[in-house]
Amino acid sequence: MEGVTEDIVIVGAGIAGLTTSLGLHRLGIRSLVLESSDSLRVTGFAFMTWTNAWKALDAVGLGSSLRQHHHRLLANVTTSTISGLQTSKTSFEAKGKHSEHEVRCVQRKLLMETLEEELPSGTIRYSSKVVSVEESGSLMLVHLADGTILRTKVLIGCDGVNSVVAKWLRFKKPAFAGRSAVRGIVDFKRSHGFENKFMQFFGKGFRSGFLPCDDNIVYWFFIWTPSSQEKEIEDNPARMKQFVLGKLGKVPDEIRNVIENTELDGMTSSALRYRHPWELLWGNVSKGNVCVAGDALHPLTPDLGQGACSALEDGVVLTRCLGQALLKKPSGDDQRQDKMKRERDHDEYKSIESGLKKYAKERKWRSINLITTAYILGCIQDGGGKGISFFRDKILARFLAGVLLKRADFDCGKLV
Repeated sequence: MEGVTEDIVIVGAGIAGLTTSLGLHRLGIRSLVLESSDSLRVTGFAFMTWTNAWKALDAVGLGSSLRQHHHRLLANVTTSTISGLQTSKTSFEAKGKHSEHEVRCVQRKLLMETLEEELPSGTIRYSSKVVSVEESGSLMLVHLADGTILRTKVLIGCDGVNSVVAKWLRFKKPAFAGRSAVRGIVDFKRSHGFENKFMQFFGKGFRSGFLPCDDNIVYWFFIWTPSSQEKEIEDNPARMKQFVLGKLGKVPDEIRNVIENTELDGMTSSALRYRHPWELLWGNVSKGNVCVAGDALHPLTPDLGQGACSALEDGVVLTRCLGQALLKKPSGDDQRQDKMKRERDHDEYKSIESGLKKYAKERKWRSINLITTAYILGCIQDGGGKGISFFRDKILARFLAGVLLKRADFDCGKLV
């Protein structure tokens, strides 16, 4: 059956979706977030939160509270697991174009719960799987799996790599990068003893990283190019854990101890996907009163650590552009009927369309830049050939670490 008309429907209660909804709420604009799962999705455990992400978190009013629970990382240290020697050290205590750099490892669960708590009750509608969308005049119809049809003035797709909204905008499914990632988290229940550093280890065709979130919790990842036989163990956590331990190479015992102490339900494996950058160059990030954000817009490999960070950026920029459109005073006299109402509806639609076009223009080149840089970095960092390994460890190590800071040296601006 067809439901009521909503001003704004956001598909997906991930980082991009909830950040956008919270940003709009800060401006006094209501939105409805549709989430297919029956509860808040907190998969992924944690993520690098770079300077640009903290700008976005400050813009929506969450920066101060999240800083209290996550230590500031002071440096990036890279080590070869072939030689066991350190290859570079890059300080994060540097000043960028906009401010001093700020890097932390944020627990995804804490971020998502904080976003949810800041939203008005009823904003997120769980167990609401979107199966298709279609145009109906100046409105969009959102079809749910339970047969409900919602009408909305604005439709925002934050529904990930398998986005229904991105498909309506004629984007192709993201491509597989040919690599996979295992991610894990460990709560030692006591001090883990690690310094506040991002520790990366490079070996023959793989890369691993270890990041303390606070005094007790350590997040880690392992990225490699799986063979056909290795792909078969990706859904078996016990075998995957042993595989990672067997591939670590020459690493300190305390690093190996992190993997050994990871519970099987505290790790996950997935194939890496990304959107071809030329799709964004020629495609439509927005069309009429519809747009996409987060992984629905720019899925990228994790080599820059910018997936979640850029989703936060999207939320702030989208809020600003859409807010400017929706907060405009309608023209005409509210006492006049029919014709004036149609004119106001038309003006509102054109204003929304203009706002989303502005958002798309702002995010297109930033997204292309991040996708391309991450892909190239991945090819270099995870290359297994002797030539690539020598070039990376002896010449490029410090440069590659610097690229991470340069791409994070970005300010998405305020909500207004």
